[in-house]
Amino acid sequence: MRPHTARARRLRPALATAVAALALASGAIAAAPPQEGPMTTRSVYDFTVRTIEGRERSLGDYRGQVLLVVNTASRCGFTPQYASLEKLHREYHDRGFEVLAFPANDFMNQEPGSNEEIRSFCSTRFGATFPLFAKISVKGRDIAPLYDHLTRESAFPGAIGWNFTKFLVGRDGRVVARFDPITDPVDRKVTAAIERALAGKPPVAVAAEGAAH
Repeated sequence: MRPHTARARRLRPALATAVAALALASGAIAAAPPQEGPMTTRSVYDFTVRTIEGRERSLGDYRGQVLLVVNTASRCGFTPQYASLEKLHREYHDRGFEVLAFPANDFMNQEPGSNEEIRSFCSTRFGATFPLFAKISVKGRDIAPLYDHLTRESAFPGAIGWNFTKFLVGRDGRVVARFDPITDPVDRKVTAAIERALAGKPPVAVAAEGAAH
């Protein structure tokens, strides 16, 4: 075998790995399921949050339901996903599914309004009937306890990269899938995962974290 031929064959695996890493970084391919986060006995049911009207609400009230937890914003390129979230809510609510929306102003000042302004915007613009919660922070020093749990302790850890990152929570209160901002809530990957969670089946795919918009 010629020396340069053998050397080329040795380089092929490294080249393939580099190409795959580049594609994943650009959001072009799906990611393999992340490894488990730190061992914890906590679930989303252990957290108390505030509704957009200012009332305390235990997430334990949603025990036994499938949840899609989303950090939202009113001035983002993905804001039209509110319509898709409402569509999911209407389609699956009677089967034990809820969308939980958490407005956050962490990315380029795309959610600057008050809670009342956000509530009015979602209601009048998108006819949102799913639960909206008070504005929080989903990253940094002021990160809300719920999002600290989702991004560090769940089976799909990692910092929130942009608005409309989606965590799918199974009936046991634990995260079973995570979807990037660019993945629309009514994308088949999401609805298939919701269907499996409602049926008590494990997820089969996870979307990669996409580019910001």
